[in-house]
Amino acid sequence: MSSRILLVEDEPGLVLTVTDLLTAEGFEVQSATDGPSGLARALAEKFDLIVLDVMLPGKNGFEVCRELRQQGRDVAVLMLTAKTQVVDRVVGLKLGADDYLTKPFHPAELVARVEALLRRVKHDNLAPVRGFSFGNVEVDFEKGDVKKNGTPLNLAGKELQLLQYLIERRGKVVSREELLENVWEYQSAVSSRTIDVHVAWLRQKLEDNPQNPRHIFTVRGVGYRFSV
Repeated sequence: MSSRILLVEDEPGLVLTVTDLLTAEGFEVQSATDGPSGLARALAEKFDLIVLDVMLPGKNGFEVCRELRQQGRDVAVLMLTAKTQVVDRVVGLKLGADDYLTKPFHPAELVARVEALLRRVKHDNLAPVRGFSFGNVEVDFEKGDVKKNGTPLNLAGKELQLLQYLIERRGKVVSREELLENVWEYQSAVSSRTIDVHVAWLRQKLEDNPQNPRHIFTVRGVGYRFSV
């Protein structure tokens, strides 16, 4: 079964070119020409990848990407931008985009990046998260930067790994056994109590009210669930 791709782009010529290019590679391509309709389709239908332009009418690509991640959509996102400033690329990645491509681009590079993202998604069964924002918290996992209300926070390496693992599986219950296996890799002297302590530390640093968390929930007898 071919992968489904949603192209959100407002330039008719580019829509036609990219659609023909990806269709020729065996992908099923649907399109939307503005931010609101692109977001609506992305939320209503199942796609394996979204190719998302930054400069869109109605709602820009950054806003679309942010809302997708806030609503728990794990679909891979490749952003297209005519902007070359590093800050624009960083913003996209922090909001949850998985990769970016600057216009004008070579058709072969677009196909290569699409195929690479789809391979990662199929291998892990989810899109890797490089950056994420929730509530008043912003996280850049690549740089290890965490801010709350714009103020930098100091998270230990294992806290950051735990947070990333939960965010990548947001909306799903993650057992302590799974966390021991994939975050701590069954390190000696690590027990489920260690996980509970690290979760408590995350809540203290990230939640406005750690005793009544809005994002990191305990599922009694099982493990934890992250929610936006």
